[in-house]
Amino acid sequence: MGQRRYWPLLVMLLGGGALAWAPGAWGQVANDDVRRDATVLAVEKVLPSVVNIATETIIPQRDSFEEPFQQFWFPYHRRQPPHSQYSLGSGVIIDEEGYLLTNDHVVRRADKITVKFCAGTNAYIATVVANDPKSDVALLKLNARPGEKFKAIQLAHEDDLLLGETVLALGNPFGLGGSVSRGILSSKSRVLPKEGESLDIPNWLQTDAPINLGNSGGPLVNLRGELIGINVAVLNEVMGQRAQGIGFAIPIRRVLEALSDIFPTESVKGYWFGARVKVGTTPLVITSVQPQSPAGKAGLMAGDAILQVNGKPPKSFIDFAELLAAGAGSDDTLAIRRGTVRKDVTVRLVPEQSVFNAELIRSKLGLDLAALTKQQAASYAVTTADGYFITAVAEGSPAQAAGLQRGMLVTTIDGQLPVNLCAAAKLLYPKNKGDRVQLGLLWLQQVGMYNFRSEGVVELAVR
Repeated sequence: MGQRRYWPLLVMLLGGGALAWAPGAWGQVANDDVRRDATVLAVEKVLPSVVNIATETIIPQRDSFEEPFQQFWFPYHRRQPPHSQYSLGSGVIIDEEGYLLTNDHVVRRADKITVKFCAGTNAYIATVVANDPKSDVALLKLNARPGEKFKAIQLAHEDDLLLGETVLALGNPFGLGGSVSRGILSSKSRVLPKEGESLDIPNWLQTDAPINLGNSGGPLVNLRGELIGINVAVLNEVMGQRAQGIGFAIPIRRVLEALSDIFPTESVKGYWFGARVKVGTTPLVITSVQPQSPAGKAGLMAGDAILQVNGKPPKSFIDFAELLAAGAGSDDTLAIRRGTVRKDVTVRLVPEQSVFNAELIRSKLGLDLAALTKQQAASYAVTTADGYFITAVAEGSPAQAAGLQRGMLVTTIDGQLPVNLCAAAKLLYPKNKGDRVQLGLLWLQQVGMYNFRSEGVVELAVR
């Protein structure tokens, strides 16, 4: 008894702690461990959502002697076998269904995307759902087993940033796997980009948390484990002088704005809803309603808060789209809050191709577009996804006035290449009579025995 009586005092004299070392006190170690500070807790919360991304891109080989002919002379007379190019990056899960964020430059032009979790060993193939090169944001979806759920990161509130607060950068630097670095938020005062301008250093958050090659697309988080930005770049040198501790991340506000643009809820799984919600809010709030859309006809208005869809509260903007699509073809019942009043609204979605189609394009511009056949694409030395074939031009139409002719290719609409005719019609839908639209064109000119390819841009008024 006497020896046990002096045990705590002996331990304290030796630099220990009675609670940590005395017999019977082992159960308190985890709670009293001074190492488990806010940084450790934040990492433990976030790491299950962080992924490593490996991409493979097939690069066609070209003969330097052949380059001049590849632009002007068809068909090509010689081809070299392609080779693969590999790159690494990071990402973060934002929805339990397997949707994740990364930088557009991490997955741009990738033919195969493989994703591994930093806190696991399973590998998944991922596909790009939507991307925005201007903001450098891409949304991916894991090809997971049916019913498989994933740990999603919590999004910070817009502008909830403290200059000098501790931040953590997580990701896959140099392919080393899940890594964590710590620093402070060095600058949050960034200017807004001008319309049509890409995000760059003036628009990013700055941190001295080390960011390296492979960190791109990974999360920058606060000590609450909330996503405040997507790691994007590091500054190594300025005017010949080596820079230290200057890394950048796309702010959460810009990320949410990009998601609203690249994953618009106006259309869900081939059906037209016609209203857009603000990403990152709880509950979701409608920001705009398209005229004559199902949402507009149902009486939905900007500012309405979405409380439920068919009796279920949407957990995210992605979940909202899924709940809407599940009821497509019949009536969806939305419980909304308008001001202080709660009410139910009935919406019936319609197939988007019944509205956004070649007929709408014809009514706006006076030309008929069709998807490229393999034979047509080969004659222009492009792929079937690189443009649309003009099959007819209406007399007296804006297209005829601009000099468009049958056989030309439309390669862009207002600088964008729509993925299909439905997407092309969506770009034209909001334009009113007299509004201007720019079309990128590609056509062939025959000179002697050879066909030469010409490109240009025309501007015409919507009728």
